[in-house]
Amino acid sequence: MKKLNGKGTVIAAVLAGLLTIGSTSAYADEENQENLTQVALLQSLAQGYFGGTVTVGELLTKGDTGIGTFEGLNGEMIAMDGKIYQALGDGTVIVAPDDTIIPYATVTFFDNEIPVKLSDIKDKAQFEKELNAAVAKHGINSFYMVKFSAEFSSILFRSEYGSKPPYPTLVEALKGKQTEFTEKNIKGTLVGLFCPSYMGELNTPGWHFHFLSEDKKKGGHILELSLKEATAYLDKTDKFTMLLHDDEEFHKINLAKDMKEDIRAAEQDTKGKLQK
Repeated sequence: MKKLNGKGTVIAAVLAGLLTIGSTSAYADEENQENLTQVALLQSLAQGYFGGTVTVGELLTKGDTGIGTFEGLNGEMIAMDGKIYQALGDGTVIVAPDDTIIPYATVTFFDNEIPVKLSDIKDKAQFEKELNAAVAKHGINSFYMVKFSAEFSSILFRSEYGSKPPYPTLVEALKGKQTEFTEKNIKGTLVGLFCPSYMGELNTPGWHFHFLSEDKKKGGHILELSLKEATAYLDKTDKFTMLLHDDEEFHKINLAKDMKEDIRAAEQDTKGKLQK
């Protein structure tokens, strides 16, 4: 593998299908069931790029399962069973209209390939440990989507109210607009993504989970969880495609800037920690 020159470079071989999106005609390519498609970068979102040129309707041609967010950082995305759900800042959920703009997302066509038995999961750290054992067995340098339904003993999830231009950074937006919800003994579906270690400049290595309740009325980004018993399913994917926004504001971003700490805080911290 050869690295491109310059600070903040990425591994060229990862970008199997680097595309620039400006119109729906770019989506005319044949759907690949074994492909993970990412819209933009988590690093661009972290710097406050909350706009975009990709729509919900276009994203659904690339996958039926995944996670992401919406224009203005207006809530959390749970893509599942061919629909894209939008968990809003008040914790309620709607089906996102096809013309809704997507600044960042990752989707695939999900297959129940690898079952992972779960028992007496006390917290998210233990849950990730169980999934990581399966990843180590099947290949740490691949991508994995996880999806399963269960009754969660407890779950803490967040969403956020949208921002308007000029947009703040991701962390600054969450400090003021993040909302958090704790539920006990709630049935629902977890959808999550695993990125391998070399994705540090395009996404974030490790796991990222979202939740949608069984009645599809509650959901968001998971900060903590516990459950008694379930079987999680992993979909291993070895092809990666990135869609870049054909937008002037996107191309003003310095994507070599180190946003690792901001991304870690946005992924893991409660609102109380963010405001310290």
